[in-house]
Amino acid sequence: MPLFKTIVANSQTTVKIWKIEESFDDLIKPLTLKPNTLERVLGMKSVLHQRGFLSVRHLLREFGYTDLDLSYDENGKPHLKNGKQISITHSFNFSAVIIGDLTVGIDIEKHRDKITIIAHKFIGYEFDYLNENHPDYIKKLTAIWCVKESLYKLFATPGLSFKNCLLVIPFSLNDDQTVAWIDYENKKYRYTIHFLEFEGFTCAYTIA
Repeated sequence: MPLFKTIVANSQTTVKIWKIEESFDDLIKPLTLKPNTLERVLGMKSVLHQRGFLSVRHLLREFGYTDLDLSYDENGKPHLKNGKQISITHSFNFSAVIIGDLTVGIDIEKHRDKITIIAHKFIGYEFDYLNENHPDYIKKLTAIWCVKESLYKLFATPGLSFKNCLLVIPFSLNDDQTVAWIDYENKKYRYTIHFLEFEGFTCAYTIA
């Protein structure tokens, strides 16, 4: 089983990352899935998405949970039966789960040039310190996206603007963390976000 990495963020919070190398059949075979979960995965048109979805269930097993312990609310936010906080992500051949006592958020994204096309949709203030001619521009955009996506999942407020409400302060890719703010309805919330790179991907996670 390709558990790629385990990160103990603190005494109450752990991140586990899975490298998806198995076929759909090998992933689904050992799992016990709820009927609606099985219906959902079989209805997915992309095998890549199916494998990502199933790999998350394997990560749950690594934590000692099963699909029966997981549910989603009306906004699509995942919840565990025992009240622990959880966030989930998958991108291409990697997936990750973070579980802890406090509210959490996580995101993984592959480094792709096409992110430059949509940068104006999620970058606002950050353009002040970004250099599109720098060789690490794609990586930096990806890191900012991951940071903002992890915050969006943590804050769980539909309609929160990536561009206008989520602000990432200047950072170096050599760092393993940065600071970001959520500016929402005249209130500001400060968070420290950790990030890491591996095999052409960036992962960011945050804890409230």
